[in-house]
Amino acid sequence: MPRVVVISPPFLSHAQPLSVLAGALARAGADVSFACAPPFARLAEEAGTAFVPLTVSRNANTGVARSTRQGARESERLEEFLGSTREGAIATLLTQSRHRGEDMLADPERVLAEVRGLQERLAPDWFVADQLSYPVTLALHCLGLPFATFCPGHPTYLPHAPEALFGVPYAWPRAVRPAARELAELRRAASDNDLAFTERFAAVARRHAPEAPAPGRAFALASRRAVVFNYPEFPWLPKHPPSGARFLHGGHCVSPEEQGPGDAWERVLGRLASGGRRVVLIALGTFLSARDDVLATLVRGVRSRVPDAAVVVAAGEAAPRLARYAGPLVHVARTVPQRWLLGRVDAMVHHGGNNSFTECVASATPALVLPFSSDQFAIAHDAERARLGTCLNPATLTEEEAGAAVRRLLDHVPEGLPRWSEALRRRGPHWTAGRLLDAMGSPAGSG
Repeated sequence: MPRVVVISPPFLSHAQPLSVLAGALARAGADVSFACAPPFARLAEEAGTAFVPLTVSRNANTGVARSTRQGARESERLEEFLGSTREGAIATLLTQSRHRGEDMLADPERVLAEVRGLQERLAPDWFVADQLSYPVTLALHCLGLPFATFCPGHPTYLPHAPEALFGVPYAWPRAVRPAARELAELRRAASDNDLAFTERFAAVARRHAPEAPAPGRAFALASRRAVVFNYPEFPWLPKHPPSGARFLHGGHCVSPEEQGPGDAWERVLGRLASGGRRVVLIALGTFLSARDDVLATLVRGVRSRVPDAAVVVAAGEAAPRLARYAGPLVHVARTVPQRWLLGRVDAMVHHGGNNSFTECVASATPALVLPFSSDQFAIAHDAERARLGTCLNPATLTEEEAGAAVRRLLDHVPEGLPRWSEALRRRGPHWTAGRLLDAMGSPAGSG
């Protein structure tokens, strides 16, 4: 029985799928410990694994970003990020680029010491590391420990070619097409980050593992045994160069054993869907739920253009500000049981986050995608190309176009949805766990 430690950063959108994978590995026969910040211990309990407290980032998001306790500088960056989303795609991506060093490579020496301590206490046969937890990957590389890489976002977050830059979408949806001048500015910023991260990686490695191979390009550092993409295997995705690793497109991380949310939510959905009404879920993720102006535009648009539909809104800390829209056909909540609801609603509006996207496809739920930041533009492009939904620009969104888009989704199921939903259901965490155990059990070098 292999002993495995799954390490997650303290973000719900990362910890949730990683804990599902941890549970699938345990059910497949591994002795699994889930390592994350203390507020996420419940995820290990739900997954049926041991829990190990480990905090690998000063940033945190336990479910609603603005309500999560964190440092002053982290809160300041969050507000700057949210402000930039009002200015559009390039402004947001440039803000994220400026924040990257503080957000994604803080305290690499401390993390290395923590990972070394985990290895000494638990003696795992191998680790699973979140691809975006760069200090963890760097620590495992320096310590020469075997690990698998889990990519929680779009597969191109792991650069596939020298010209591919982290933070620059590989493709854009039709509704969001930046000008050439803006793209050039973004590429310069991303290239500077690429060089800066690589130099910092090299400096840490020289101090702590001078005998180990150089880590090379920082954003491309990943396992040489197995890389898991929590994403469909679309045929047009760029191919990663051969590295000796097995690339596993798991498709989604929704647990088949997930429990229902209880009688209260059953009553809410029963009321909204009574009389055969169709129900629309609006959820912009744990960070972007703070954009209550966009949520309000969506609610008004759906109610005016699809008056026979009911709405569930995940409003985060903006719930009190959206309470005026609540009524018989609109339910406003701080958080919602999204994965449970997706088996029961008729359409969803989301931000293009990887979890929301893959969960919609797996549940065959049509989606309106509003990409704000990060890899959401690439995901929105793929959603359009696969004919899984439609995309609009949240920076210019109007009630009329939002309502019209939702009505089209309700009246005409996107033609690609049945095919890709079936493909994703054939994979998932159980499929991924079995192939990951096989890949990590094969002879290979560390990492």
